[in-house]
Amino acid sequence: MFQIDFSAPVPVHFVGIGGISMSALAELLHKQGFRVSGSDLKPTPLTEHLCSLGITISYPQQAENITNEHSVVIFTAAVHPDNPELVRAKELGLPVLERKDLLGQIMKQYRYVAGVSGSHGKTTTTSMLSLMMIEGNLDPTVLVGGVLDGIGGNLRMGSSSYLVAEACEYCNSFLSFYPSDAIILNIEAEHLDFFHDLEEIRRSFRKYAELLPSHGTLVMNGSIDRLSELTKDLPARTVTYGICDTAENCSRYDYAATAVSFDENGFGSYDLYENGSLLGRVSLKVIGKHNISNSLAAAALARTYGVSFEAISAAALHYTGTHRRFEYKGLANGIRVYDDYAHHPSEISATLEAARACVTGTQRLWCVFQPHTFSRTKAFLHEFAESLSLADVVVLADIYSASREKDPGDISSADIARLLKEKGNKVYHFHSFAEIEKFLLENGSSSDLLITMGAGDIVSVAESLIHG
Repeated sequence: MFQIDFSAPVPVHFVGIGGISMSALAELLHKQGFRVSGSDLKPTPLTEHLCSLGITISYPQQAENITNEHSVVIFTAAVHPDNPELVRAKELGLPVLERKDLLGQIMKQYRYVAGVSGSHGKTTTTSMLSLMMIEGNLDPTVLVGGVLDGIGGNLRMGSSSYLVAEACEYCNSFLSFYPSDAIILNIEAEHLDFFHDLEEIRRSFRKYAELLPSHGTLVMNGSIDRLSELTKDLPARTVTYGICDTAENCSRYDYAATAVSFDENGFGSYDLYENGSLLGRVSLKVIGKHNISNSLAAAALARTYGVSFEAISAAALHYTGTHRRFEYKGLANGIRVYDDYAHHPSEISATLEAARACVTGTQRLWCVFQPHTFSRTKAFLHEFAESLSLADVVVLADIYSASREKDPGDISSADIARLLKEKGNKVYHFHSFAEIEKFLLENGSSSDLLITMGAGDIVSVAESLIHG
């Protein structure tokens, strides 16, 4: 594998530079003196930001973008082997490096590396932990899979020996990383286009935990099924966290939240216990019980790094969410419009349950959902119907057509609609965003709450509703 010498910057080209992770890595190398270029399918706010820094980006991806001037070409698992730039790089004999390997090599440059993993909640927890460490004056470098206003984007360049980054299990990417410490938020059946089943996913997380050194700390959700199988005989220290009904039950976890409550906005607060002792009350500016759990995980690792409770509680109040995580977009004909990245049934349920607290009286909760990947839709068809039924009205878009799979012809959004109708839910399915927008504007009522949801481009519906 090609090894980058970070003390001798060279020309680097990113295939698909506009991705949320790729763009952060490109900016990091640019700020370390590398001559960075890249390509993507079309301009986006992320690519426009990179261009403003002086990075050259070409549209679309084509062989001519790769020359002998490039010392290494970076790509992701989403780039197909027949990509013209990747083909050209190999023809020229240029070194190619996958994104996960680049991130792994970057991690080696830091003494303390916090890798935040789990089937769901990585971006939020990474963001919360980063703000806690910043508030605690640890000055970390941060790589987050979303746009976090608190750091001005998806990258923060610190000057300390601390790095915080998301660690995704898809294609076993996180097994190429070098964490000193880690968080495992949850383990569920996900990415079944790569993993065979949940047991294979559990084995992958176990291998990730085994990467930690003996001086490291693994923060584990104490409610994960068969926890001991994942933690037994690990070289690193394991600490657990969880939510308890009463203070007396807090001894079950090393870090516990109890006396959980929610205000009129759905924002949560709780008493934080550390090894059975009350540290104080933490209040959040994001909704839902799932974010109580995310903040608890972040607080557990922050405490391991010596961050004070006062810094943790202050950071929790400063965090108002990352873009595309129950992000308030504005009003459209009196309808409150939000957007969320949820694309797995568990994520959908958590978001809709939290949103329900923001709906009162005759107001309705609308969910405009765009399924992401055919394999995920087929594997969780009944679970999608169950989770979406938490909304009063469901509007379905077609399965995201630009996903990493080809249409197998045996699954569509109409299958979700059929199951929802059988359950007695109000559901509508449209093939174009224009049809969806027209329907919403004609049928939504003032003060209804509407969430566009999915990992594709459904956010454009929310933005079109707001801006016209």
